Amino acid sequence: MKGSTFKRCSCRDSVTGRRLGRTCPQLRRPGGGWSRTHGHWHWQIEIPARADGTRRTLRHGPYPTQADADIVLDRIRAALAVPDPTDPHTTVKTGDLIETAVKTGAPVPSPEQVRRALHLDITPTELPTMEVYLTDWLAGRRNIKAGTLRSYEGHIRLYLIPHLGHLRIDRVRPGHIDAMYDAIAERNTTIATLRASRNPAKRDQVKNQRIVGNRTLHVIHATLRKALNDAMRRHRYIDTNPALMVELPTARAPKPTIWTDQRIRTWRDTGKSPSPVMIWTPEHTGRFLDHTHDAGDRLYALYHLITFTGLRRGEACGLHWDDLDLDAHTLTVRWQLVQHGWATAIDTPKTTDSEAAVALDTETVAVLRAHRARQHRERLAAGPAWTTTGLVFTTPTGGRLHPADVTDHFHHLATQAGLPPIRLHDLRHGAATMGLAAGVQMKVISNRLRHSSPHFTAKFYGDVLPELSHAAAEATAAVVIRRRSAGTQPA
Repeated sequence: MKGSTFKRCSCRDSVTGRRLGRTCPQLRRPGGGWSRTHGHWHWQIEIPARADGTRRTLRHGPYPTQADADIVLDRIRAALAVPDPTDPHTTVKTGDLIETAVKTGAPVPSPEQVRRALHLDITPTELPTMEVYLTDWLAGRRNIKAGTLRSYEGHIRLYLIPHLGHLRIDRVRPGHIDAMYDAIAERNTTIATLRASRNPAKRDQVKNQRIVGNRTLHVIHATLRKALNDAMRRHRYIDTNPALMVELPTARAPKPTIWTDQRIRTWRDTGKSPSPVMIWTPEHTGRFLDHTHDAGDRLYALYHLITFTGLRRGEACGLHWDDLDLDAHTLTVRWQLVQHGWATAIDTPKTTDSEAAVALDTETVAVLRAHRARQHRERLAAGPAWTTTGLVFTTPTGGRLHPADVTDHFHHLATQAGLPPIRLHDLRHGAATMGLAAGVQMKVISNRLRHSSPHFTAKFYGDVLPELSHAAAEATAAVVIRRRSAGTQPA
């Protein structure tokens, strides 16, 4: 099955009118070599017999040069080298793949495609499109949290299928993925331009549309990378993952920024916040807690707990009395109240690192005891209408709080207290920075917040409070011992 190349032409016999093909005398030069100007190149090769035993010799052309014909012939030889010659099933199937490609004008299958076809028992043309694969892949996700599944679904529906869904999965290239991100960037520009327009009608066109930031882009890419990894490792649809060859713009999380007096004045003048992540000073935090406490707010204990422990909103809303040991001054994070759309559900923390014990200070324990007494009075007042959930923080009739309502209520209280705006989650950041300002070791703070490592904690919070930077400057200067006073000028 070595195959060969040859020349033929369309000249006809002057008597019979039949084409001369390979017998035309003009195809050869007087010395026996091939003519450089007459005829076109073809190849022929005998491939494995069909399933019924009939022989099959393939011929194809024309090609402009012998090298062009040899390239195709080499691809056929490489494909024929894949199957086990002692296994009739694989040799026949390989021959079928090659014959179909040649007769339909499709590229000759590569050795990788032949191996995949033999392994999966499907031909390359039977491989799914990205739309079909991603839809089936999403439906087959098992043992993942509802929030992750919802995230996958949104990425697939909004970005991956519209831009890549028409491609057969083995034909997706890094360039296709780059083009998708370029299209997203162009859409971002369009949204920003229309938002800045003086024409209200143009602003209304993008009223409910969101710009896709770099961090979101990385999350979308992670979904695509995971799906294609499964296509490669579990299904053997592809041999390499094209998503691994795409470089995305750096996505840096915004660092927390403290609300200084100057920043507050600028915010009041312009209405613009210096950073997406803002933190109150300890004085601001004290004003908020005092205002909430003096107002007799029934959720005071919840905000107090988040402030001093750094619990996430879902962890605080999902906290059960069984998770508290007030005598031992500890709580254990075992549950979280998650939000899917508007619906809520009790779920376990996303990672095992998040499930850990958190120490409580004496004042927080006293606040929680007072809250338990208040909840007991609410239960008696509700009577038969009370819903037993075992949650620490509930509605006045014992039901689950809605996380969005907790956030809205927090913003309402902060505005009442005359404080600059922060997100509810920024109370968690405040817990970290107040601990650093108090001299607590970085590793201890990292453990309390249940971060992946102290390095992350230091990188994220290390330069937030001006007090920390000033303390570092003083400590550095104190290392150098001087004979004269630091304020003495040289003569």
